[in-house]
Amino acid sequence: MGRLFGTDGVRGRFGDDLTVELATDLGHAAAVVLGRGHPRPKVLIGRDTRASGPALEEALIAGIARAGGEGLRAGVIPTAGVAYLTRAYGCQAGAVISASHNAADDNGIKFFGFDGMKLPDAIEDQIESVLERGNGEAVAPGSGADAADAEERYLDFLLDGAPGLKGMRVVVDCANGAAFHVAPEAYRRAGADVSAIFAEPDGKNINDGCGSTHPEFLQRKVVESGAQVGIAHDGDADRLIAVDERGELVDGDQILAACALEGKAQGRLPGDAVVSTVMANLGFRRAMSEAGIEVVETAVGDRYVLEAMIERSIIMGGEQSGHLIFLDKHSTGDGILTALRLLGLMASSGKPLSALAALAPRAPQILMNVRDVAKERLEDANAVWDEVLRVENELGSDGRVLVRPSGTEAVVRVMVEATTEHAARSGAERIAKAVRETLG
Repeated sequence: MGRLFGTDGVRGRFGDDLTVELATDLGHAAAVVLGRGHPRPKVLIGRDTRASGPALEEALIAGIARAGGEGLRAGVIPTAGVAYLTRAYGCQAGAVISASHNAADDNGIKFFGFDGMKLPDAIEDQIESVLERGNGEAVAPGSGADAADAEERYLDFLLDGAPGLKGMRVVVDCANGAAFHVAPEAYRRAGADVSAIFAEPDGKNINDGCGSTHPEFLQRKVVESGAQVGIAHDGDADRLIAVDERGELVDGDQILAACALEGKAQGRLPGDAVVSTVMANLGFRRAMSEAGIEVVETAVGDRYVLEAMIERSIIMGGEQSGHLIFLDKHSTGDGILTALRLLGLMASSGKPLSALAALAPRAPQILMNVRDVAKERLEDANAVWDEVLRVENELGSDGRVLVRPSGTEAVVRVMVEATTEHAARSGAERIAKAVRETLG
């Protein structure tokens, strides 16, 4: 069979691609691999608000128990909370049940090591190997238990050293997801005046017309309420998209740029470098170059950003989508932590978010997702690459084209940057058409 793990764990439609049987087998295999050397390995488990979450949680616990381990239920909590709590509780691994920004019918399972880091490909391959060999029988069956005070411990971690936000008016879109309670609470405890929207999950409404992929209502709400900033999380809250006081979107590139520029000015940007991906906007790249900050480029995926950060001892990195990592504080991307950093920068500088975003003005960029195509045939699709070459030649040095298969969905992503939105859109539409006609 093909590789089970994608760029962010195992994902699929619940009951079809991702079943309770598969979750049980994954729990067993992960406990075997990640719990080596421990007679009764502990795995911390957190989930988002999808209706399928509790069933997958119990399936994971059953698999972990089959391996002689113990599954600790942290309940509904952001992905980054699991990464922190895995360390805090001294567990051998952490597991997150979430499909992030995907619709409610999807779900996923991803793992962290004992150090709160996402697993490298080689370790995921070992888990798959154990799964394919079969589960066997546990010598000493394990159990499951509740992780006491999980949310409070995570809040204490987030707020340790967090800036004071007294008087700041914030609207937070919780995407009816994992952050529906903890994100507004974190911002309130930091001193902000918080209005929470899409914070009433029912198991089916996660990411439904809300969150970081659908921030339109948040944009209106910020302007109507006179708030200084809006924060939109995704279903598992490992990312954010911000909205400035005028209702304009501020993406991960702009947030990373503002934090990096402030870090360099304060002498707190080791190596004067940040890590970003091939999707980073030209405006971000130009802003960093002008400030003398090196941009280390990786493939798309926060795990690849993290690998480069560790390799180069860089403390800031992230993606345009709003996955940002601050290694001076945490081992993974955390949307709430990123928001606290951004809000703190607004408070300390006295600048509105629009001014901070303007430090890295965006070049026109069009991203199109071509769905329901045979993405595995993209590499050999000559007609697509011929069209890409034509668009690149027309744009010259003032533009950029990126075409890649999604690591988590049956989608081919087409991105075009140019000096004008018209040129970018025209090029993206032509390439998207070639993708549909060739791979559809």
